[in-house]
Amino acid sequence: MAAHANWIYGILEPDAPTPALPDLDTTLPVLRASLGRGRYAEVLQVADAYLGEHRGHRELLYLVAVSQRMLQRIPEALGTLATLQSFHPRYSRLFQERGHCHVFTREATQAIEAFEWAIRYNPALPASWQALERLYRIVGRTQDATNAGNHVAKLASLPVEVVAARGMFADGDYEDAERTVRAFLAQHPEDVEALRILSMLARQFEYNTDAEVLLDKLLAKAPNYNSARYDLILTLVDLHKHQRAREESERLMAAEPRNPGVRVTHAGILMALGDVNGSIERYQTLLQQMPRDSELHQSLGHAFKTNGESTKAIESYRRAIEVRPDFGEAYWSLANLKTYRFTDAELERMRHYEAQPYLQHADRYHLCFALGKALEDRGEYADSFSYYDRGNALKKEGGRYRATAQERAVRKQMELCTPEFFAARRGWGCPDASPIFVLGLPRAGSTLLEQILASHSQVEGTMELANIPRLVGSLGSGDKFGDTHYPGVLPQLTAEQCREFGEAYIRDTRVYRSGKPFFIDKMPNNFRNIALIQLILPNAKIIDARRDAMDCCFSNFKQLYANGHPFAYNLDDIGRYYRSYASLMEHWDAVLPGRVLCVRHEDVLADLEGSVRRILEYCGLPFEPACVEFHRTERRVHTASAEQVRRPINRDGVDQWRPYEPWLGPLKDALGPLAR
Repeated sequence: MAAHANWIYGILEPDAPTPALPDLDTTLPVLRASLGRGRYAEVLQVADAYLGEHRGHRELLYLVAVSQRMLQRIPEALGTLATLQSFHPRYSRLFQERGHCHVFTREATQAIEAFEWAIRYNPALPASWQALERLYRIVGRTQDATNAGNHVAKLASLPVEVVAARGMFADGDYEDAERTVRAFLAQHPEDVEALRILSMLARQFEYNTDAEVLLDKLLAKAPNYNSARYDLILTLVDLHKHQRAREESERLMAAEPRNPGVRVTHAGILMALGDVNGSIERYQTLLQQMPRDSELHQSLGHAFKTNGESTKAIESYRRAIEVRPDFGEAYWSLANLKTYRFTDAELERMRHYEAQPYLQHADRYHLCFALGKALEDRGEYADSFSYYDRGNALKKEGGRYRATAQERAVRKQMELCTPEFFAARRGWGCPDASPIFVLGLPRAGSTLLEQILASHSQVEGTMELANIPRLVGSLGSGDKFGDTHYPGVLPQLTAEQCREFGEAYIRDTRVYRSGKPFFIDKMPNNFRNIALIQLILPNAKIIDARRDAMDCCFSNFKQLYANGHPFAYNLDDIGRYYRSYASLMEHWDAVLPGRVLCVRHEDVLADLEGSVRRILEYCGLPFEPACVEFHRTERRVHTASAEQVRRPINRDGVDQWRPYEPWLGPLKDALGPLAR
């Protein structure tokens, strides 16, 4: 470290050989200390040496901008901040620093705008609120100044660690935020603000069961903390606990009748519970009051799509774009219909907004996926792949998915779940035979199988139910996010627990049913939970929707999911996930022979009626012609394949990967022998 410091501060003799640059992680603490001591010129000198190799590094650029401002080199500081924004458009402190620059040049309007952007991204910035309080008073915005002062006082009343963790969360420094807030909670386990931050982190990492537990604990201590209750509602929606989410949203609407956010969420909950017409009615009522709300138009479009009203869905998505022309999700919603074709003007507009340096992160990756689909439809495969690849990289950014963890869990299941394991537990669980699990990988044809089965008079089509994954989460959560005791906990379950879990599953899924003897649970990733399903629901039917590996994996790479499926945003991850899945399904066939029916998508396309008869025979159901004419069945479909299953059987999805073959080497390598 001494040698590094000598180099950093130029203490070496002029003719001495220049050593290699120290690792940046080693240098950054020195630069921070130097900034604190006012050694701004030295910070700039050292940072300049690193920026060639680390030109987009967030903290390095930020330290440069601060040093330039402190040296009164304001134009240079603003230029550095513009560069920083091109790489990190949502970084709150760059806007705060820009505000300080404009304060120095006495540009109050520009300073206010910059500080307002800072607090929009990160409400836990005391310096921005303090600056705004002063600036608002200068320009005569008395009420805004009072509000800013209240925020200053609120932040001052909170523990420093809590404010710091909230700021880290806002800027995407999730691991730092988790370390900070956990350390604080170790000493102050009842602090409601810290509990809320930890719950926000849990939701960010998609550990929603943990988030629910934390929020329940918080609200037991602070029942009137309405922002936390809204967090709970969103968490319950993510967990598919729609009935409880409805109850909580109605409670919050009673407390805050003018809160538009909870009313919008309530309308979405109604749709999830099957009241799509009620949802549409509420969205339309809200739009009368807020006609310029782009996300409301978007939500209405989703409701129309679910209801099979594609023309109205397109109209709503287009209206969302009219309101906000760079609204990436609305463009992706049009693309995700799978049947929509973009005009030349729309394509040009999408390219234009995606190229903007300050576009919001989510808008950018939504636009990338939409452009990938639009260009694919035009046969421009090289450009299409470049956008798909960019969108996937952006979506994967900051994610925690690791293929090794998934593969380790699969190996553990295969070690534990032997024929002897199941033989010792024969007769366990709830005997109810009404569930039909359709599982496998996403984009493998499971929606088609669901539509075929749901066309039968005795079968209810529901949606991708989260009940089994929720149970897995409750059995497997460890001390930290990502820690899991599943599947190792399976041998510890008792016969009584398995029966209770099965009965709870049947009871809790009734809210999605209308009384038919059988119902479908189409959660794809339940292939990882077949052992648990066998233990708690031994008479349930299990259908494995299998699709050609290359077609299935590439289809996942093209698909932008609203949530979940973190493996889908990298070709190597997808290939390894498919191999892991195929290996596990082979294991189930060996230890539970005849238990799972494998239905290959290509077989359904080649012989629809023969495949339908095979599926119905496995389910113990009589043949009905309506199952072959599945596309005539009018029902609500919640997945990306909604429009596709409303058409007769076709081979449009077969070999879609082939035009992209030059760029799919990592996928083929990951799939190994499974790749064609």
